[in-house]
Amino acid sequence: MDWQPNALEEKRLGKIATLRSEGLDPYPPRAERTHTVADAVDAFLKAETGEEDPAQDVKGVIICGRIVSTRDMGKTVFAHIEDGTGKIQLFLRRDEIGEDSHRQFQKLTDLGDFIQAEGRLFRTRMGEISVRVSSWRILSKAISPLPIVKEQIVDGEIVRYSAFADVEERYRKRYADLAVNPAVRELFRTRAQIISALRSFFDDNDFLEVETPVMQPIYGGAAARPFTTYHNQLKQDLFMRISFELYLKRLLVGGYERVYEIGRDFRNEGVDATHNPEFTQLEFYAAYWDFHDVMDFTERMLVYVAERVLGTTSITYREHQIELSGSWLRITLRDAIKKFAEIDYMEYPTAQMLSGAIREIGGDASPDASWGQLIDNLLGEYVEPNLMQPTIVMNYPRDISPLAKGVPGDPLHVERFEYFIGGMEMGNAFTELNDPIEQRKRFEEMQRLYRADDEQAHPIDEDYIRAMLYGMPPNGGFGTGVDRLVMLFTNQTTVREVLLFPHLRQR
Repeated sequence: MDWQPNALEEKRLGKIATLRSEGLDPYPPRAERTHTVADAVDAFLKAETGEEDPAQDVKGVIICGRIVSTRDMGKTVFAHIEDGTGKIQLFLRRDEIGEDSHRQFQKLTDLGDFIQAEGRLFRTRMGEISVRVSSWRILSKAISPLPIVKEQIVDGEIVRYSAFADVEERYRKRYADLAVNPAVRELFRTRAQIISALRSFFDDNDFLEVETPVMQPIYGGAAARPFTTYHNQLKQDLFMRISFELYLKRLLVGGYERVYEIGRDFRNEGVDATHNPEFTQLEFYAAYWDFHDVMDFTERMLVYVAERVLGTTSITYREHQIELSGSWLRITLRDAIKKFAEIDYMEYPTAQMLSGAIREIGGDASPDASWGQLIDNLLGEYVEPNLMQPTIVMNYPRDISPLAKGVPGDPLHVERFEYFIGGMEMGNAFTELNDPIEQRKRFEEMQRLYRADDEQAHPIDEDYIRAMLYGMPPNGGFGTGVDRLVMLFTNQTTVREVLLFPHLRQR
């Protein structure tokens, strides 16, 4: 253990020794609790209004929580403790709890300690609901002091300011961040509510939730570099999945008509405001749907989740007012790029010609990029930042969409769309290709477009093609990043704010 206690921690270690010498266990094996803070306050309010018998609801309350503030008035100590439901004041008088107990609270407790307190609820002269403590005991002695929190009233509301000067330190010590910042705790409650609402929406629409392998012998379903691991028993390399797609569509072959999965994907790529190598993904596939059906379903899904979690379909993101209900804008990729980049890529039928046109407008054009990749780069650079209101961009180049059916009568484009909100790409969907001969051809074409050492090239999954040979129903498929949905619904501009424990470079 490389921890070396500092002066404040040494002082608290001394208090632990004193507690033990006085026969008190600073980490007892059990706690008692009759009420959460919220339940206790609710019981008191009902007793005040005569809704319930106060003797049944206020007498003998035992609550537990972390000490978050203290004010020593000599013979009386005021303290606040906080549990997962709220904060309440403790009122400790020396002549009511005894001289030794009073001294121990004064001298041997610190901010951050967890304690148990028993007593009656009452209102102080200032009108604050409090516990008139008859006895208390320590449950867990905190050795390291939590970051200092200052409270300030802004526009009539109490705003907390943490002592974390370094934002990255908040991510490294998320446990301390959560302990001192209720707003951060609330953000992750909202995240859980979003995932719960998504599940309810799919369950109500006759989808079956399934689980597919996280470690796979062939990675696929997206163009991304995988993480590699080794299976000792099988003596073979395996890959952390980059998508659920190919396994979920195998289930359509097996007879399920609507399936979805919410889980982790892993892509061994860079980190920025909207990307993290480990992220939560939602994917679904529905037999007998096409990408138009998926568009309609996506709009309904976002409205449902917003109403259930936020109580409104109007949200604020980066100071933009965004309306999720109503008809979303639907535009082809070609028209979107013509509008925002002022390039009609159909006038440049080769990658070389399109590269030259992109360089003329000052854009980035990699010499190794395919025609479709160059178009996708135009989308990301010129179009995406402008799509604040919900927008569906459809009909993508075939060479970057090997799993989608072609647009009828158009050999260059496929029935694929991405949806954008708040200047972010939020999700991706196809009318799924279900012709096994064409699928193999697409995989082979895509491999020829990538360098031999490019791990983002989509490998040929022979077992997936074999599954398709048994017959796959026509279907529509969809994937969306749950982390970005949480960013959108909580008005966060970086993905690290919505991940409990984001990966960071070691110090």
